[in-house]
Amino acid sequence: MITTLRNYLRLLLLTPFYLILTKLYKMNISSSARISLGAKLDKTHPEGLYIGNESYVASGAIVFSHDYARGLHTDTHIGKQCFIGANAIIMPGIIIGDNVIVGAGAVVTKDIASGCIVAGNPARVIKDNINTVKYGKLVND
Repeated sequence: MITTLRNYLRLLLLTPFYLILTKLYKMNISSSARISLGAKLDKTHPEGLYIGNESYVASGAIVFSHDYARGLHTDTHIGKQCFIGANAIIMPGIIIGDNVIVGAGAVVTKDIASGCIVAGNPARVIKDNINTVKYGKLVND
């Protein structure tokens, strides 16, 4: 009962946040994706951010779509059913495939293929051929 009430209240708080990101900033975020209130999404080039269905971006994660030093404004894609861990950094122009788990604190500097787990700085594949479900939860085969 308490967990259900907590989840309901959380969704009530996240709905205005989602509307601000998608309507005001024009970010391309699926309505089934969840973005933590502590996540930092690039507002310099917000229309360049794409987050797929049932993906989750944890608190402290940073997703860039621009690089000031190079004068670059580009698109950054996060696929379906992905999990972006706490304090992970996704650099601009990166494409993350579907069913990907990015470990906490990872710095993603290259595109990530679908169905793998990456971690480290720079992020490297530590496991592949994985499957995830809603919000990037790993399925144990």
